[in-house]
Amino acid sequence: MADDQFSADQGGNDDNLPQVGMIAQYVKDLSFENPNAPAVYQWQGQPRIDVQFNIGAQTVGDDVHEVALKVDVSATSADKTAFQVELVYAGLFGIRNVPEDQIQPFLLAEAPRLLFPSARRVLADAIRDGNFPPLLLEPIDFGALYMQQQDEAQAALVNAEPAGEA
Repeated sequence: MADDQFSADQGGNDDNLPQVGMIAQYVKDLSFENPNAPAVYQWQGQPRIDVQFNIGAQTVGDDVHEVALKVDVSATSADKTAFQVELVYAGLFGIRNVPEDQIQPFLLAEAPRLLFPSARRVLADAIRDGNFPPLLLEPIDFGALYMQQQDEAQAALVNAEPAGEA
């Protein structure tokens, strides 16, 4: 109440301030495969774990964007699959009055950071429910990954050879 009164007393208009908020987060797709059960539970040694991430974003309405964090995990031992999990964990984000050049960095760096803890829990639970030790992924610096991809894209443009002769 005091903050509202302060804004009104100052004659401020909050309608033009940048606003970002998470509207919802949800499992969009989840697949767990255990193709070698029950024999897999008798295998000796630790499986090799491969984890891949992909981030996608799309506009779904006025000022509303969906960010999807796709996580693929496969565990193999002696060239056989112990388990494979594919998770698409998504969130809806409302974005208003944010400069156009700052929307993509938010959607591809900050939004995945907000989604990751819940996605990590869903993934760990699915693996545990398959009767394997839960996989607890370390936190990921999505901001650094975004910057690295931007630098690589810029370097590719600079190093690109001309398509033809002028």
